[in-house]
Amino acid sequence: MRYVLAIDQGTTSSRAILFDETLKVTAIAQEEFAQHYPASGWVEHDVSDLWTTVAATCRGVIEKAGIDTADIASIGITNQRETVVVWDKDTGQPIHRAIVWQDRRTAAITTELREAGHEDMVTDRTGLLLDPYFSASKLKWILDEVDGGREKARAGKLLFGTVDSFLIWKLTGGRSHVTDATNACRTMLYDIRKGRWSTSIAKLLDIPMEMLPEVHDCAAEFGVTRSDLFGREIPIQGVAGDQQAATIGQACFKPGMLKSTYGTGCFALLNTGDEPVRSENRLLSTIAYQFEGKPTYALEGSIFVAGAVVQWLRDGLKMIRDAKETQPLAERADDTQNVVLVPAFVGLGAPYWNAECRGAVFGLTRNSGPEEFARAALESVGYQTRDLIEAMHADWQAPGGDATLRVDGGLSASDWAMQFLSDIIGAAVDRPQVLETTAMGAAWLAGMKAGVYPDMDGFADMWERERQFTPDMDDATRDRKYDAWKRAVAAAQQF
Repeated sequence: MRYVLAIDQGTTSSRAILFDETLKVTAIAQEEFAQHYPASGWVEHDVSDLWTTVAATCRGVIEKAGIDTADIASIGITNQRETVVVWDKDTGQPIHRAIVWQDRRTAAITTELREAGHEDMVTDRTGLLLDPYFSASKLKWILDEVDGGREKARAGKLLFGTVDSFLIWKLTGGRSHVTDATNACRTMLYDIRKGRWSTSIAKLLDIPMEMLPEVHDCAAEFGVTRSDLFGREIPIQGVAGDQQAATIGQACFKPGMLKSTYGTGCFALLNTGDEPVRSENRLLSTIAYQFEGKPTYALEGSIFVAGAVVQWLRDGLKMIRDAKETQPLAERADDTQNVVLVPAFVGLGAPYWNAECRGAVFGLTRNSGPEEFARAALESVGYQTRDLIEAMHADWQAPGGDATLRVDGGLSASDWAMQFLSDIIGAAVDRPQVLETTAMGAAWLAGMKAGVYPDMDGFADMWERERQFTPDMDDATRDRKYDAWKRAVAAAQQF
């Protein structure tokens, strides 16, 4: 058995990637699916789209690679986190569309809980803030709004899951209702210290415990696929939420190691070791991964707009036709201008958590043009990353830790953006040979459990750097530019 199949179920598309025995990508299949916006701030997925695109891409990648399914040793799954699916245990039919992690409809629920004084208890148990971002309030909303939903749940007739749970249930023909610790810890229902569902939070939200899945390690026996799907049963042996899977794929296994993934937004995770760190800077404490019942924790910071700022230049301002044009424009920008862009199009994420803030541009002159906008857009990603790193290091500092930042995601392909990132954080930035780190993390979990891939130390030795960016900016310039950014953010929040 030479291959491991990684399922990467994302917010806008599903992908299936085959990795060979050396963890090299053999083939990729991808299908996009529709997003549904039934009201302002609401984001939903048709649950059937999640399943059909996963099934189709799995079959497609096997056909594309021209292999026999007998050559597939195991399946690993990584997924969009916090998205909620509730389905009928007997029929398998969802009782509502999936409510996506971006959805803000439950803001009133979380505000009421916060004003009632529950946030300290929730944060102490889950490491999370009371925010619509997480699964619990979405689940409560579905049970409140769907006729008979809570009664059916109490009777044991409904199941809840994040996307991984639903996919496993479908893949196994309803034999496995399970999740892993990294997905469970994002629901705002899981006690990350005790390693179990929190009965007190479930009671607070009136969520029946009967509908919650069993929680496993990231590398575990999650079940086997129905034989009619791929011609034979294939074990599912690795699961991790997308950002934790990227952390694993980047081999950030030692306390103090830090990764940042640049997609539409940006997610940075700092490995903090055996103990969860209670953030004083509105970062999240989360489980980075769990093996043999023992969790390793991380601090996480989220930036809402990273690669999306380049999309805004293209689709909103029409300054570019392709994202690749951003770098040459930035290289030609006038060095005497100091244009600062705060891309708070949907509010500011960590460490500000200001949902009401909106975007702003400062420092414009008569000569400001596409070049200066392009540079300001790419610089904004570096500034926001520094905000996260400074907050993380204020909360927790690894003794003698390596300050190197490992990066992945689409924007990490920009040499200019990564060089500025290194300059503004004053530390080395490492870009890996394989940018498919999220899928690789899921594949390694499954392949390691199946005996195809080496253990953690062996996998860490396999990690390869494509390029390292090192700081080339003097301290005075770095301080001046970052101070301008801080003043711009403060001003934007006052508008």
